[in-house]
Amino acid sequence: MIYKAKDSNVKSVTSKEKQSTRDLILHALKSSAQSNIESLAEAADVSPVTVRHHLNSLQAEGLIEVESVRRKVGRPFYVYTLSAKGNELFPQKYFSLTNRLLEELKDRLPPETVNEIFISLVQRIMEERAGEFEGLPFEERLNYVINLLGSEGFLARWEKRDDGRYQIIEYSCPYISMGQQHSEVCTLDKQLMITVLGTAVEQHSCMLHGDDCCHFTLPIRPSDIKINS
Repeated sequence: MIYKAKDSNVKSVTSKEKQSTRDLILHALKSSAQSNIESLAEAADVSPVTVRHHLNSLQAEGLIEVESVRRKVGRPFYVYTLSAKGNELFPQKYFSLTNRLLEELKDRLPPETVNEIFISLVQRIMEERAGEFEGLPFEERLNYVINLLGSEGFLARWEKRDDGRYQIIEYSCPYISMGQQHSEVCTLDKQLMITVLGTAVEQHSCMLHGDDCCHFTLPIRPSDIKINS
């Protein structure tokens, strides 16, 4: 049995050169707090009909928000803005800032305190999800933890092997670059697994060490697993 979270099909916007009409519209939305169809058509150098087609697709993907604006005279008109999800398509500088913050923390605090901070981060994530997984059957918890990892940027799946053991395989890690400088970030995914599954988790490989995946195994039988509801 194999379960993995769905991959996202949303593409990022990274360059202003050789942009598609879709990217030109996204850049125009990014550069303006509110845009209408006419201004977007001008920015992308296409017809309003073409703009409407792209806006419908972007709205269906959750990348834009639409607001109806009423006028004193005449019909209301619509203005378009990027949603939070849409803004994430554009390059961010989170890595540089986070890297500097971690360097500062590690310069000022002992290693034990830094590790406690990462454990607290996991606790905060799980507090936001209280009541969502408690009491679920074990394999449903496995599904839950795969989707939770997916929401945090990991691509993973779980499998039940022929010998009855469960394993979790991560084949993409959002922190791989940061982990090369700050290995503490590698505790996040494992702690999430332990918290949701209520059991010990053994790690056998790590992409940070050059392996193809991060491989975790769980106790051999579901009956061995004590779930804290």
